[in-house]
This record gives sequence, structure tokens and C-alpha cells, in this order.
Amino acid sequence: MKLSLCMIVKNEETNLPKCLQSVEDVVDEIVVLDTGSSDQTIQIAEQFGAKVHYFEWCNNFSTARNEALKYVTRDWILVLDADESLTPEIAPYLQEAINIQDYLLINLVRQEIGATQSPYSLVSRLFRNHAKIKFDRPYHALVDDSIAAISTKETYWQIGYLPEVAILHAGYQKAIISQQHKYGKAAAAMEEFFAANPDDVYVCSKLGALYVEMGKINEGMELLNQGLSQMIGNQLNQSNNQVHKDKIRLRGFQNSQSRKVGNSLSQDIKETNYDILYELHYHLGIAHTHFKNFNQAISHYQAAVKLPIYPLLKLGGYNNLGNLLKVSADFLGAKNAYETAIKIDPSFVTGYYNLGMVCKAMGSLVEAIDCYDKAIQLNPDYAEAYQNLGVVLLKAGDVETSLAAFEYAIALHEKNNPQEAQRLRQGLQDMGLK
Repeated sequence: MKLSLCMIVKNEETNLPKCLQSVEDVVDEIVVLDTGSSDQTIQIAEQFGAKVHYFEWCNNFSTARNEALKYVTRDWILVLDADESLTPEIAPYLQEAINIQDYLLINLVRQEIGATQSPYSLVSRLFRNHAKIKFDRPYHALVDDSIAAISTKETYWQIGYLPEVAILHAGYQKAIISQQHKYGKAAAAMEEFFAANPDDVYVCSKLGALYVEMGKINEGMELLNQGLSQMIGNQLNQSNNQVHKDKIRLRGFQNSQSRKVGNSLSQDIKETNYDILYELHYHLGIAHTHFKNFNQAISHYQAAVKLPIYPLLKLGGYNNLGNLLKVSADFLGAKNAYETAIKIDPSFVTGYYNLGMVCKAMGSLVEAIDCYDKAIQLNPDYAEAYQNLGVVLLKAGDVETSLAAFEYAIALHEKNNPQEAQRLRQGLQDMGLK
């Protein structure tokens, strides 16, 4: 099977080279739809052998993405944005996945670089070149609705996912969001769509979460609660027009056995909209936390992490649940939440740091030291981890090692937070420590 990369771009000369380099040995065709670039975007795309087409931007991502699909000629389609890139490890698994004959869509795990909340999502970005697959919604464009419609009529198709992280996304870092005014653009697009589609649960989730992120907490909670109420009603009247995400592990299949193994492991779990339900609960937890309604927030996070979705997607839920349980002095509950997060993702730096904090609060100094050490191993520039390691080592009586940790923390704070560096330095002097 042959694979095409399909993109829409505008003024992406900074991001595009990294994106296209990541797919050089993976895709057989690159289709780029330019929506009005005035920089070197087109020339860069052509340097990578892309077929460049042109489209006047109409403030609707679905319309643009569907236009780009018209130019694809290969069997399968991979959709990326310019600020995304494939992980090097995913290439062989992509090829094995698209060679499985029964699959219409392969969902991919995307990691948000620098995310302050949930760092992973499951995105529908790898699918067959099927005439009836199209994108919907002007922002957060998805093919899921068309996939559901196809699956209802062509019941032999299956939907799967690759459990390894496939896509790295840098576009949600705060500096980039501020620079590109992403929140305002996203809100405007979704508000226009929602006015004409007030029963769209997905937009309730996305727009409600965006409002909360923008500080419009009451408006966000209203939309999130509306979406939650609609989903509860939908669950009572579920029909068969659902996307089936087969929870099979696609990695490691031999091409000659792919179809046999895929069919034998397919569980055909109906979990349509569980991911949306998770997001509704998750963002309601954030909203209630803003208002210090900790019990309600804890209840929403607990509901979120119980849902049958891919465990990696629950990372933010477990972490935020742990934070609230710690604030509520339920240290054992918090410890369990953080430990669960680390089991899900052993490279989750924040999880180790937070586990260290709760172990410190419980007086488990050896455990706390181990947690901070692990966080520092994963992120050697983690100033707060060095700082708290110093605190715990001092409590444990290891003054020399404690001071070394404080020195590292001060040096790191000097780069990004000079005031904290000075505060820490003054605090050590007040205690009579150099």
C-alpha cells in the first residue's frame, strides 16, 4: 500500500522543514494545499518534492482539508499540520497498519509538546483514500462523522489505533498560541458553527474547554454541562451509527499474518464518544477547580478516569485528580493517582515530581528523594525538582548534598525566574546556609 501526506499550509517556512523531514522515508507522495503564503513556504514544500496546489482561505479548515484530499492519488492518507512531525519510531508500524486489508481508519496518538494539561490525544489522521471520507466542522476538523456513516453501510470495515506516540505537536505552547492569536481565531470559528449546530456535543466540549482556558469560566461551564447532559441523553438512546474503535495492538504484526492476527484480536468495542465524555468531565474538573469547588472537581476527574478509553489519554485526569486530593489532605489517594499516572507513562516527569511532593507531605523522605531524582533524570533542567530535592535532603540531615541541589536550582532559576533564584538564595542565607 502507498501512503500520501496531505497538508494545508500558510506562511509556515519555520515549521515546514521539520515536518517534511520527518516523513521523507515514510510517504510516497506529498500533497500541499497553500492558502495564501507570502513567505518561502511554497519553495520549501517543492524542495521536498511536494505537489503544491492553491486555495483561497475561507476561514473553514474542513473546506480546505477536503479540497486538499481531491489531489491525493495514493491508497492511504496521512494528515499533518506544519507544526507537527512524525516520531522516528512510528514509521514501521504505520506501514504494517496500512497493509491490513480490513482497516478504514487508524487513529494515532499525538503528544502536545510543552502542554500544561493533558499531554496526549488520539487523532483520526491516517485513513484510506475513500471517496466518501471527508472532514467536518470549521475548526478541529474531523473525518469521524463520515467514517461513522461509511461504517454503518459498509460494515466490513474496522477502525484501529497505534498505541505508540506517532505525532509530536508544538502548536499549543503558550508563546505560540499568544503570538498567533489562536484562541481568538478558534473561538470565532467554533462560535459561528455552534450557532447553526447548537446540539453538537463535540463543539460543546471543544468550545467550552476553550472558554475555560481563556478565563471565561462561567460560559465554559455552561457549554460543558450542556454537552454532558446531551451525552447522558444520547447514551440512553444509543443507535448503531457509531464509530467502532477496535482495541487491538497493531505494532509488531508480520505482513503475511496481519489480517489473520488483526481479525483474531479485534474486540469491536463500541466506545464512540467516550473520548468526548472524558473531555467534558476533564474540563469541568478544571472549571470547578478555578472556583475552588474541589469536591465537584474531584467527582468529575474520578468519572473521567473510569471511562474505557486508551489509558495514555487519562494522564492529565489522574494528575489533576492527584493534585486535588493532595490539597484535600487525602495523601494516600493522591499518591495512588500519581502512581497510576506513572504506570501509564513511565516518562511522565510531572508525575514523578508530584509524587515526590506528596511523599514529602507524608514524611516518606526516601521515596520523595527517589521521585525527585527520577524527575531530574528525565528533565535535567527541572529547577523546582532540584529545589524540593534540596528541601527533603535537608530534612533528612544530608546538608552537603542538599546545598548542592539548591545550587543547581538557583542556577536554573537564574535563567528563567531570577526573582525565585534571589528568594531561594536569601532563604538559605537566613537559615545560616551558604
